[in-house]
Amino acid sequence: MKVFCGRANPTTGSVEWLEEDENYDYHQEIARSCYADMLHDKDRNVKYYQGIRAAVSRVKERGEKAIVLDIGTGTGLLSMMAVTAGADFCYAIEVFTPMAIAAVQIVEKNGFSDKIKVINKHSTEVTVGPDGDMQCRANILITELFDTELIGEGALPSYEHAHKYLVQEGCEAVPHRARVYAQLVESKRMWSWNKLFPVHVQAEDDEKIVFPSEIENCPGVPSVYDIQLNQVPRSDFTILSDVVTMFSVDFSKQVNSSSTYYTAKLEPIKSGMAQVILSWWDVDMDPSGMIKCTMAPYWVQSTSNDVQWRDHWMQCVYFLPNEEPVLSGEDVYLTAYRDEYSVWYKLQKARNEEDKKDAYVGSPLCSCQAHLLWNRPRFGELNDQNRTNQYIQALMTVLEKDSICLCISDGSLLPLLAQYLGAGQVFTVENSAVSHCLMEKIFKANHVGNKIKIIEKRPELLTASDLEDKKVSVLIGEPFFTTSLLPWHNLYFLYARTAVAAHLTDSVTVLPQSASLYMMVVEFKDLWRIRSPCGTCEGFDVHIMDDMIKCSYLD
Repeated sequence: MKVFCGRANPTTGSVEWLEEDENYDYHQEIARSCYADMLHDKDRNVKYYQGIRAAVSRVKERGEKAIVLDIGTGTGLLSMMAVTAGADFCYAIEVFTPMAIAAVQIVEKNGFSDKIKVINKHSTEVTVGPDGDMQCRANILITELFDTELIGEGALPSYEHAHKYLVQEGCEAVPHRARVYAQLVESKRMWSWNKLFPVHVQAEDDEKIVFPSEIENCPGVPSVYDIQLNQVPRSDFTILSDVVTMFSVDFSKQVNSSSTYYTAKLEPIKSGMAQVILSWWDVDMDPSGMIKCTMAPYWVQSTSNDVQWRDHWMQCVYFLPNEEPVLSGEDVYLTAYRDEYSVWYKLQKARNEEDKKDAYVGSPLCSCQAHLLWNRPRFGELNDQNRTNQYIQALMTVLEKDSICLCISDGSLLPLLAQYLGAGQVFTVENSAVSHCLMEKIFKANHVGNKIKIIEKRPELLTASDLEDKKVSVLIGEPFFTTSLLPWHNLYFLYARTAVAAHLTDSVTVLPQSASLYMMVVEFKDLWRIRSPCGTCEGFDVHIMDDMIKCSYLD
């Protein structure tokens, strides 16, 4: 059976419906997955193997059979480790059907079919009993349900259900526990990914573009920004506090996934503007904490020159709702709030009796629309004054007092720049109601709402009446378009320029005038792992997984 899939055409910017194979979504998921990266993560694999061996040994020492429940088995790697370590039987649960099929084949190829049962279900649908998916409850719980934020893939509700229905009380768990850490920092660069700064226009009157108060006061969106902090130079941020443990989870006991919060006292080690919380986690693979796998960045680890690179687990950047000045030595209180899938933070300078109640605060919601329209890199672009200055210099060379200017870019400040630099009339095309509304607010905040006309249309649908029967003498674009998934998709501007050709003067000036696409062959120290075949992992043959990823990637 065929299915219709919507796909943005980077040439025209429009959504096109294409007929695809019914397994199209599966292939896309596999091709973009981190499975290969996880299999190449030597530190992760070794620590899991050590923790599994230790857990099986503890069960055997008690004279019990080792019955394993492996939730999110993937390739079946951890189940095969358990059987090799002496487990009597493993129930390997995998909800993603193509992955479950691959796991069955990998388990069979490695000779473990008699001791590993792959169950293609969500763990919350698994039944226990003589006629169930599992004959009995397990006494060893193995999982790899974590993302960069630890809980973003639903680890907490999965653990909660497993302890209630699938494992024995007092079971062994690998990992045994996890801890989430936080550190308060000041960083103009990171803050520029969440808030908009005033933009200086070096014209005759030295104008300044400002943004509506609702954008300045908006707390943003609750989603974490996961990045490779190990690639961020120390000069990009100032540490304001020591590292603190915000909360921990013991996976060997009943887990509660209900929304809650945790507060830690911080004593700033340096005065500054508290803007960002940097966060990461580690896991103990055994109760003693001797087998540890950490996501800590380089400045925290003692062996900073030998930090394991991984792309499937990185570090977290959380933006505080507003920046707050802190003073060295004056205590502040940091609260981490969480629901089943996400974490967010709030900083308080003092705690009176009322504050000590620490009422639960819901996740931040964007009220200004800017955080819904623009992603974090886009905020960084708009805050780049050097980039803006390049546009200003280019516009100053072509704009005249009688210039009729048309801007084709999504959510761009170029119309404001053109207006401030003296263009006779400015039109701008916005392709959505959200971007239209947002830009209208920004124009009004800068008192040019009646001087810049917003046209909510696609470029090819423009009519002479939209442009008040005027011919465009200056066509501009950053170019930036929200439909662009890759940088060169912004070359859609070429198509748009052709689409509006009938509305341009014969001597029209087009900025940008040209574009060049450069390519080069490079060698990455680590990034290649996310696409590299694994072959064998800790002695287990996973070629079937390699073949599946390759086929999906080619499809």
